[in-house]
Order: sequence, then C-alpha cells, then structure tokens
Amino acid sequence: MAFSKQATNLSPLYLSAPAAVELVQSIGLKACLSGIADFIKADFLRWEDFDKSARVANHSFDGVIELMPIADDTTYSFKYVNGHPKNTAMGLPTVMAFGVMADVATGAPLFLSELTLTTALRTAATSALAAKVLARPGSCVMALIGNGAQSEFQALAFQHLLGIETVRLYDLDPKASAKLMANLSGSGLNLQICDSIAQAVKGADIVTTVTADKSCATIITADLIEPGMHINGVGGDCPGKTELSAGVLAASKVFVEYIPQSRVEGDIQQMPDDFEVTELWQVLKGHQPGREHVHQITVFDSVGFALEDFAALRFMYESACALGLGERLSLMPQMKDPKNLFGTLLKTGISSVIEKSERICAA
Repeated sequence: MAFSKQATNLSPLYLSAPAAVELVQSIGLKACLSGIADFIKADFLRWEDFDKSARVANHSFDGVIELMPIADDTTYSFKYVNGHPKNTAMGLPTVMAFGVMADVATGAPLFLSELTLTTALRTAATSALAAKVLARPGSCVMALIGNGAQSEFQALAFQHLLGIETVRLYDLDPKASAKLMANLSGSGLNLQICDSIAQAVKGADIVTTVTADKSCATIITADLIEPGMHINGVGGDCPGKTELSAGVLAASKVFVEYIPQSRVEGDIQQMPDDFEVTELWQVLKGHQPGREHVHQITVFDSVGFALEDFAALRFMYESACALGLGERLSLMPQMKDPKNLFGTLLKTGISSVIEKSERICAA
C-alpha cells in the first residue's frame, strides 16, 4: 500500500469517533471484523518486513499509558492507548486510544484516527484469526469471562468468523452481563448467564478471558480446563496483570504475538524465560504447527501488538477514503517557503508579533 503520492499533503485525513461509528455502520460490523482480520493476517504474513519493538509503557498506580510504534519501508504508525480500570467510576472509558499513520519517505502524517472503537474491533478480529488455526474444528460453544467493553466484539467475532453458536457469560458484576445480553439480543447467538466461572467453562470449546483489573489474578485454573479446549487470554496485558494460572500454561501449547513483549506483559510473565512459546505469524505462514490434535489444549496469550493496529489503521483509512468519510486536518503549518517557519507568524510585521506577546506577558 503506497502513500508516497500523498506525502506532500500536510493536511492528513482525520477520522473522528463519530465518523468511525458511521464507517462501521455503513460497512456492517461483520464485514469490518472480517476485513480487519484479513488485513492483520496479510501483515502477519510479511512479518519480516517490519521494524518491530515492544510498546513503550508508563505505569502508575491507577493504570498505564502506552505508545505502540511500528513501520515497514513505506509506512510508519503508532497508537496511543491507556488502560485505567477505575475510570468507569468517573464516567470515563477504561481504554481510550488514537493512532497515526505517516509516510516513511518524508515523515509527513497521512492519517489521524480514533482507535478506541477500532482497537476493540482489531482485538476481537485478532482473537478470531488465532482461533481459526488453534481451536478445535467445529467449535461452537464459548465461555466469555469478563463482560465489559470488549466482550460484545469478542462474541460477535467468534460468531461471524468462527461459527460460535452459544456463548456462556460470567462477570463479577451482574450488570455487565445484563448489558451484554441487551446489546446482543437479536444477534442469533444463544447467550447464557452463568453463576460461576466453573459453570461457564465446563464443556466449552473455547474460553475467552477479557477482564480489566490490574492484578495477578488466576481466573482460569488448571482444574477447570478440559482436553481440546482453546483458551483465548485477552485481559492479561501488562506487567503484574494475569488471568491464567501457571498450571494452565504448563498444561497447554502456548502461542503469542511478539515474544519480547509477551514475556513481559502476557500471562507467560509467570513462567521461566525458557518456557516454550510460538509466535502466531509462524503458524499463519506454515513455519510451525498450530493445534496438533483434537485433545491438545491451546492458549493464545494475547497482549495486543502494534502490527495489529497498523493493519487496522490501513483498513480504516482505505474504508474511509472509499466512503468519503473524514476530514482534512490542518495539523502542520502551511508555508510558502518550507525553510521559513517563523514567517508564518508575520502577517503584519515583526513589531506587531512582539508587542502583542509583551502585552500578554504583562497581563
């Protein structure tokens, strides 16, 4: 995907949160999930083309703020994202995000987009993409532990991309499960609220954990898992935050996105440095096997990786252009002479600029 023809345009396309909603409504949620999954797979298949690094994180007592950069030879992207579980008590989302794509040849920004909604879409699409090669063929029942903001996207991605028919729900907060039930009524899914994690997990083909608390939790323990299960661990995504017990990991074949990041942030942070894991791209390219037999227990220890956001930004950019959505943003100063930045201040002369600044300072 070449952007070089647009590199001289210093007004990047801006996709606001309302415009992103309009985009999803125009294309359809199923098509968005499928399209983003296809873009993620395409970029994972060219894994070697990317300059990769673990995200840069700033941790505090209440949460984390992260930057997630990545680039190939033509396009650079990054995502800004936070994770603050206590935010909902103040009327704020737990996760908020935006992202940028830029032209590598010039450094000119090309696309600025909301990524809160898009992150939810790409996370669910990544989960379903991994499950296609890791879950048992014919899987139709999923346990969904944690029914917060990400849960509906996970349920629908597994329904539309994998054929899940029944979703068993459990959350410590009954209101969260009720919210999910209301949002997905009419979706065609058989939704069942459970009284415990054990009830939700028993007999499930796939178990998805997507909880928000920043703690070393053991939501799924070894006594709950059954032969042939696929576990999609989504919520454990930073140091000191886990969902799966070490016993679950030891009993499973474990797959991750990017080992240097996952060993620090994923559930495998509990395990020795030499604990064997396989990066998902190797399975997608056929370099390593995924699930090897129907009785094997598999785990996708997902923490979220910048390449997934790169792919999601590409999808949103192409879709926005095709639909005529978004607006051009005057993010950079427009200069007749690119060497004369100061000249952008001089509408009435240097004395006027200085005098006005002196009056402001004096006030």
